[in-house]
Amino acid sequence: MVELKSPAEIARMRVAGEFVADVLTELRTRACVGVNLLDLEAYVRERIKERGAVSCYWDYAPSFGRGPFRNTVCLSVNDAVLHGLPFDYALRDGDVLSIDLAVGVDGWVADSAITVIVGTAAEADRKLVRATEEALAAAIAVALPGNRIGDLSAAIEDVARSYGFPVNTEFGGHGLGRTMHEDPHVPNAGRAGRGYRLRPGLTLAIEPWFARTTDRIYTDADGWTIRSADGSRTAHSEHTVAITADGPQVLTRAA
Repeated sequence: MVELKSPAEIARMRVAGEFVADVLTELRTRACVGVNLLDLEAYVRERIKERGAVSCYWDYAPSFGRGPFRNTVCLSVNDAVLHGLPFDYALRDGDVLSIDLAVGVDGWVADSAITVIVGTAAEADRKLVRATEEALAAAIAVALPGNRIGDLSAAIEDVARSYGFPVNTEFGGHGLGRTMHEDPHVPNAGRAGRGYRLRPGLTLAIEPWFARTTDRIYTDADGWTIRSADGSRTAHSEHTVAITADGPQVLTRAA
């Protein structure tokens, strides 16, 4: 069931969104050559504790994971793109790191992701990250009352195709609010004019992610981390967005 939020509830989600954006901004600068993923996890854990917030990932146990997830941030490196389980790994020059964070503050949730290139950036990796960011912006631009979920999906797919990237539809965006995952599902490919009609009060996590040369994925031996089937590099961008009569409001945009 889709739950529409009041302006006051959206304002409360924005509080969570601002915290998520702040932490992701901090992680962007901390993700340097030689930094261990477990140190980044420890940092996020401490920031959440200081804020009196709640991790949406801690003890998360969906059907697709080997639950419960006992970390506070998803850290996915190179061919890993989603649900990356932090492990004992020191970042290397040129690594592509996707960071996905979902946190609840006073009962309301926000979810966002960025992809960072560590140290020296290869142009092919810059292109991949840029494609996810442009796809996210394109979907947000059409997140207007009266449009449909398919308009967002088509906008994401159009950007991916323009860059020559295939699109996986097994994992995509979703509604959120009191919990991390609510209806409706937001695929990263689809037909404009189809699907659930957008209405003021709808809050969505829109999250395009692409692998460079495949739309196929597999789950790592850790039971969580999603990787590209052919080992090609990946990228992921995500914002929490509220549909309003005045247009889309990005609740997780960095200040």
